[in-house]
Amino acid sequence: MKHTLSGYVEPTAERLAKEMGYELVDVELAKENTGRFLRFFIDTPTGVDLDALESFHRRVLPLMDEVDYDYMEVCSPGADRPLKKDKDFERAAGTTVEVRLYKAVDGLKSFTGTLVGLIDKNVVVKIGDEERAFPRASVAQVAPVIELDEEAIDAALDGVYDQDDDYDEVLDEFPEDEEADEQPADQ
Repeated sequence: MKHTLSGYVEPTAERLAKEMGYELVDVELAKENTGRFLRFFIDTPTGVDLDALESFHRRVLPLMDEVDYDYMEVCSPGADRPLKKDKDFERAAGTTVEVRLYKAVDGLKSFTGTLVGLIDKNVVVKIGDEERAFPRASVAQVAPVIELDEEAIDAALDGVYDQDDDYDEVLDEFPEDEEADEQPADQ
């Protein structure tokens, strides 16, 4: 008997994740060109590293023997993971999010603002000075907006990436082999 995603896979993985001190963020069974992928997304308040992903993979693998899939992956959901569960909305309150709708409202299908929260089955976002409420059923996705400060990244990398580097000087160190370009490919 093959097990189902919601009837066996998700609750089993949820129990294991709790036992190991992780949060099971999501489980998906996706059909792709190369086969059926069973993906587990785990997290902790401080994030997960490769050791955590490998450890969970080793423990969950034998529990999925009766599940019909070709490949298994255990992943971090990433900083820009979509908000799906009530606790995701609680955790993200006060952060900048993008709300994508199934149907346009006021001619727009995407709104960016500060997440107020999930209130009375509405996703409430502050856009400028105005609060907008979108019925959860009309929302396709809510995801954090990741803003990168390139100067802070460069400082953290201690100048490894320097915008003043002269790319042409680097290329001059590797001149093209003009003779190789002129020879036919079959020689």
